Amino acid sequence: MRIELRVCQHCLDGDDGHGGHHKSALLQDMVACAEVIQEHKDVLDLEDVHIRKVKDTEQGKPEALPVVAATIQNNQIVLNDTQLVAEGQDGNMLLYANPDDILTVLAGNVDEISKAVPGDVTVDLSPKGAEIISEAGLGADREKQP
Repeated sequence: MRIELRVCQHCLDGDDGHGGHHKSALLQDMVACAEVIQEHKDVLDLEDVHIRKVKDTEQGKPEALPVVAATIQNNQIVLNDTQLVAEGQDGNMLLYANPDDILTVLAGNVDEISKAVPGDVTVDLSPKGAEIISEAGLGADREKQP
């Protein structure tokens, strides 16, 4: 199985006109989770984890998984610069374009890693990211582990 996270580099950096501080913090949460997953990909039996930081000139081109999400804005097709693509062992592709869904999926994977790896693999999330995850009901509670 392989996953690829794509985020806008300008949004990630918090550049003016690219979504503001809240979007930047959420993207930083996504990248931080993806980096933990990348570091521990063998725990989840992942072949590859790609983190692609897209710039305006690249328009969301994939690095490894050939799927691109699009929306229609002002009667024009616009490629999503933030998305998570997962390829299963059966070759099926799952595409997540909603930022809340992306963070929830990535945090869920970090949660699974934390259950299998000794030591701390948690990610310090922004207040908005922590709110999204708390509403999703994720979190490794070692007290409840078998």
